Amino acid sequence: MDNPCPKCGQELEWTGQYHCAACDEDYRKVGMCPECDSELEKLQACGAANYFCNQCNELKSKSKIRFVFQQANEDLQ
Repeated sequence: MDNPCPKCGQELEWTGQYHCAACDEDYRKVGMCPECDSELEKLQACGAANYFCNQCNELKSKSKIRFVFQQANEDLQ
């Protein structure tokens, strides 16, 4: 299972954003810095995605990033 729901563990569906049908919740996938645990900024250019940590002020390797799912409406509260 690549994208489990953080609440119930069922696989999240992609509907323009990550969605759990069982919980009826929408999520966004966020990369966290492996060194300082800050949220990373995703930079996309020419089909490649890179991740930058504003706290450490450096690019981070995608293979070392910890991805988490946050409720999509969490930012608005």
